[in-house]
Amino acid sequence: MAMAKEQAPVLAGFRDLVAHLESGSKPDRSTWRIGTEHEKFAFYADTLEPVPYEGERGIGALLRGLADTFGWQPIYEGEYVIALRQGGASITLEPGGQFELSGAPLEHLHQTCSETGAHLAQLRKVAGDLGIKFLGLGFSPKWSLDDTPIMPKGRYQIMRNYMAKVGRLGRQMMFRSCTVQANLDFASEADMVKKFRVSLALQPIATALFANSPFAEGRLNGYLTYRAHVWSDTDPDRTGMLPFVFEEGMGFERYAEYALDVPMYFVYRGGKYIDASGQSFRAFMDGKLPALPGERPTRKDWEDHLTTIFPEVRLKTYLEMRGADAGPWSRLCALPAFWAGILYCDAALEAAWSLVKSWTAEERESLRRAVPMLGLRAPIKGVTARDIAQAALAISRQGLKSRGQLDSSGNDETLFLAELDDIAATGVTAAERLIERYNTEWGRDVNRAFEACAY
Repeated sequence: MAMAKEQAPVLAGFRDLVAHLESGSKPDRSTWRIGTEHEKFAFYADTLEPVPYEGERGIGALLRGLADTFGWQPIYEGEYVIALRQGGASITLEPGGQFELSGAPLEHLHQTCSETGAHLAQLRKVAGDLGIKFLGLGFSPKWSLDDTPIMPKGRYQIMRNYMAKVGRLGRQMMFRSCTVQANLDFASEADMVKKFRVSLALQPIATALFANSPFAEGRLNGYLTYRAHVWSDTDPDRTGMLPFVFEEGMGFERYAEYALDVPMYFVYRGGKYIDASGQSFRAFMDGKLPALPGERPTRKDWEDHLTTIFPEVRLKTYLEMRGADAGPWSRLCALPAFWAGILYCDAALEAAWSLVKSWTAEERESLRRAVPMLGLRAPIKGVTARDIAQAALAISRQGLKSRGQLDSSGNDETLFLAELDDIAATGVTAAERLIERYNTEWGRDVNRAFEACAY
């Protein structure tokens, strides 16, 4: 007789929610790791059209080809392969087919560079045979929302429907934006709070340094990072700069309280996503969720809910830096380098805190709102984002030097900051360089971006 599948334990109360966040604490610094996630747009080399899931040359075929050729384990939702897993890394799909590598937790940035390089080599091998290439920009430069395919993942249909009710640009975020993200550890609650505050305050600076989305629907969109602008009007209940992080009493409990009040999207049961959009996780804790009356959540439900919250920095069992546009291969390792240098050295963390601790919630929000259009020229307390970027990069450089992680040629991790140093020194973002090329050598033809910004 087949044994019944063991039921996941139900959360007993609020303390269990907090305990999940606390479980991320790593007092032993030697266990701290760096995780890097990056997204890119898939397009057909011959037509410059987006790649749908279906078909012999579709995203599904690409996933199956990677699994067959390189031994990735396919993850299914119903009949569809919707992700791949290998070791600590995974390949996943964003709603519009944006192709994401969620890298393994790694010890140092030289490993991150190797991981990213290996991923792109595998993609070139399999995607090349399908006539697919990839584009490193923060926002889709040509395709409209109607042009953009929808991936066959149940959670995305629920999110898509809900996004139409809360903010004007949520669907644009889902289907037409790409990011690069760094995930970093903390030692304790106090360490988490300090890292959260520093990284949240500096997130608009990273956004400015990585600004790389000046095009939309075949023309200039008026922004240096349209992706960041889109996030400013997506869903105020689950996005933004989280002023409470800087208030007295911030800790795991305070974040859990915040997360409890973020409206839900779904509950995953029996291989299916059940629509619970707009419903309350607090009601779920009390067995009063309309979508599942009488049921109470498991730890997996809480983990799932935490992934549906999208502030500029997100707390799970680690901290996620979420402010940067996607870009070329040469800049993918720069983001985790920037943040690891600041957050993984005590002296650097303290210096970075000194840089931002006098900023008010209003000043932080004003900086966030100014950066999408102004980039490094955005003002903050009598200086510019560029001034802060140069200071933050100097701090990060010292932090990386102190780590002493060398590659086989004897280079430390500071080499990954070189491109950001140039952007900060000149004050000219990647977006502004693209705008200049668009207006001159490209003859205002956005199709040229598919050549200039392809991997």
